[in-house]
This record gives sequence, C-alpha cells and structure tokens, in this order.
Amino acid sequence: MEQPAPQSLAEELAASVMGEVIAPDDGRYDTARTVVNSMIDRSPAAVVRPHGAADVIDVVLAAQRRGLGVAAKCGGHSVAGNGTCGPDAVLLDLSSLKGVVVDPVTRRARAGAGVLWGEFDREAQLHGLATPGGRVTTTGIGGFTLGGGYGWLSPVHGLACDNLVAADVVTADGRLVRVDEKSEPELLWGLRGGSSNFGVVTSFEFALHPVGPMVLAGMLIHSLETGAETARAYRDLVERSPEEIVTGLAVVQAPPEPFVPPEMVGTPVLAIVVLYVGDPDTGAEALADLRRIGPPLMDLVQPMPYTAFQAMLDGFNPPGFRHYHGGRHLTGLTDGAIDAFVQYGAQRLSPLTQAVMFRHGGAVSRVADDATAASHRQATYMLHPIAQWSDPTEDPVHIGWAKELMAAIEPWETGGVYLNFEQEPEKVRRGYSDDKWSRLVALKDTWDPGNLFRVNQNVPPSASMPVQRTIALDQPEKTRA
Repeated sequence: MEQPAPQSLAEELAASVMGEVIAPDDGRYDTARTVVNSMIDRSPAAVVRPHGAADVIDVVLAAQRRGLGVAAKCGGHSVAGNGTCGPDAVLLDLSSLKGVVVDPVTRRARAGAGVLWGEFDREAQLHGLATPGGRVTTTGIGGFTLGGGYGWLSPVHGLACDNLVAADVVTADGRLVRVDEKSEPELLWGLRGGSSNFGVVTSFEFALHPVGPMVLAGMLIHSLETGAETARAYRDLVERSPEEIVTGLAVVQAPPEPFVPPEMVGTPVLAIVVLYVGDPDTGAEALADLRRIGPPLMDLVQPMPYTAFQAMLDGFNPPGFRHYHGGRHLTGLTDGAIDAFVQYGAQRLSPLTQAVMFRHGGAVSRVADDATAASHRQATYMLHPIAQWSDPTEDPVHIGWAKELMAAIEPWETGGVYLNFEQEPEKVRRGYSDDKWSRLVALKDTWDPGNLFRVNQNVPPSASMPVQRTIALDQPEKTRA
C-alpha cells in the first residue's frame, strides 16, 4: 500500500494553529519575512502570525520535533536582523498579538507582544502615563525591552527592562509560564536585558509614571561650523542640570520641512534634542540656559503632546533602507570625543545617516548592576552611529564610516556595547560582565538547553560551547593548535 506523502511544516502547523500560517510559496511570504534593515534577506521555513499563546506553543513544539529554531518579530527594527531567520527556523510574527490595558490606579499596563511603542504610548497617555520606550514609534516593545531598552525617559525612570514587572513566556518545552518577582524571579532577571534567549514572551506588564500628556520638548538647531564649541557648552551645562532635562546630540542633514529655510535643506547641522520631564511651565525656566547656547539657528522647543515628541525622529528612520549601527558606552563626553563626533557627523554620505550621542546616567545608574542582566549602567553617554543608504554597491563606504567613527571614539569607551544597536554576533559577549555571562548561561541551560531560541543576541547553552584547552607554556610550538 502506498504511503501518504509526509506533511510539510506549513501543513502541520495549519492543522492546529488558528492564526495565519504562511509558507514560502504564499504570496504574503516576502512581506512577512521582511525587516526594517533591507540588508537582511532571509527565508524562514515558515512564518506564523499567532492568535495567542496557544498558537505560539504549537509552533514551538513543531519546531522542536523538526529540529528547527524559533525566531520572533514584532516591529522588525532589530538592526542585526533578529526579526527574521533562515530556513533552519520558523518565524513567529507577533504583530498579530495586539492590545494594551492600562490600570491608572496601580500605574501598570499589560501589552501584547505585537504592540509598537507608538501604540503603547497612545493608550498610556489617555491617563497621562508613560514608561521608557523606543525613540521611533514603530519599534516593537518586545526586542527593545528584552535587550535593555534605553529611551528618552531613561535618565528619570530607568530602562524599559527596569520597568518590566511581569511577563508571560512560552518556553522551549511548550509551557506558558508567568514570570514576576514572586514566580521565577531568576528568569525575570534574565528577561531584563538577556534578549529572547529563554522563550517567546507573549505579553508584557510595565510600571508606568506620570508624564504629559503635554511636555516641553523639541530640537535646538545649530550650525555645524561651531558644532564642537556648541557641544562643549552643551556638555558643561547638562552635566550640572537636573535629571528632568533629558537630552541628546545629533548631527543630521537638515530635512526639507516647512520650518527649515530652503538654503539650509541638505546641510549638516547639530541638533540638541531636549525633553523636560515635568510640568511644561516649570520646564520653560529650567531650559532657559540650554536654549541660550549659541544661540541656535532655530529653536523648535515648544509645548507639545508627549506622543508627538516620541514621533519626532520617525521621519529620519523610514523603512526600506540598508542599515549599519553601533551602540558604544562612553566614560564621558571629552573634548576629543566631541571633536571626533562632529568631524565624522559632518560627512555627507547619505541624507538619512546620523551621528547620535545620547546622555544617560541618572535613574539608569542608580539600579544595582547585578539587579538585571542589562549592563554598563555607569556609562553617562552612548555613541550611536546610524548609517542608512539604498545602493548595495555602497555598503563598504557606509559601513566604513560607522566603524571609523566608533574607532575614533574608542579611547573614551567603557568597553561595553548596547546590544540592541549592534550587528555582529561576536559583540554579544561585550554586552555582559563575566559574572552576568555565567548567570545567563545557567539560565539558558535551565530553560533552553537545546538553543531553540538562537535567533537573537544569543547566549549559547554550556553544552554547545567549545571546550577550552589549557596548553602548558613549555610544550613544543607545534602542539599548540
């Protein structure tokens, strides 16, 4: 008797999953596998848009049976391409898991894993509440939070992961586990900065803080001809300013917007991005000295909805471009670091390429370093080069620019990196101290010993790590392989 043909992966999943199952021959497949960074071109074994945690469990178990990995995507903003995968893994497109429920009394919000930060902020702001979130509204809450999560509110309210109070996680053995300080506190420690190494988070619960709905915020635009002088004056001022004055520096090309004089469009400028986290009337006096530096060519600081401020950089990060980024923690903003920042930022390689310098510290540094997997809390600044371009033949030029800028800043680095902004897998180890790495490996051994969840800032289980050989110094050279 003729045996029936074995089921394909898509057929197996379609038999149990209630959400969408998208096979490689499906017309929706190319869109479903795409991420923001167009340098990333990968072809998953299948894409699934689950309706809930039960669908996620079915995908995890099917992947286990077939020896495949599991990747997860929400907003697809991972510059390393961790929001998609190759044919050795199944992609869970969590964008179908929407919904935000805000409790204004307890100041907590529960959000599905497919929520974007713009969607989250919109709901929380109905109650004048917020939590540190992505600086681009189309960023997903999941990868951002699990990787640490530096946002504009971080100097006042900590990292996104510091505000993660609970999560629902589908584990490698197909269980749905509730994680909080009372139930699985060690796993919660790992979720706070350890990426998606331990399971698929299907919902997040965050602590919220009073913010807005109106804030005093915007940009101060300066000529790059005096950029280094302006940046020094900025540094000297903000380092003695209250934490409520949240800032960053950016060298960008002036966009073709109505508020930009026509003769300035396309010209590199130095922008001081500023947000006062508090009452806008109080902020007017608090920001007075910052607004006098220069003075600026354009003062775009004004009362605005917090959601508008959060969307302010969206236009500098459109989809469909090639990306190369970095995230380097700095010991401080020295004159030498400023000179390198301005020098490389001035290079007109692409209208969308940016050199960004975030000021951190504050609430981030007050959390004990061993309290979360997220690391390098004592760094007061972070360099974030953002190269964006469209022509693949220009890859070496744009990648080279970002690498050269980071090399120029290296004397003032802490040695640590912010993994959400990094692209090379070999950088993962630099994200953590030796003690944290050992603790993360122990968690991986407990929750995912087979490394099912490996499409991320991966912490391999100990069983898959190479054996380190010790070689005696007096051995013949030929034996030192």
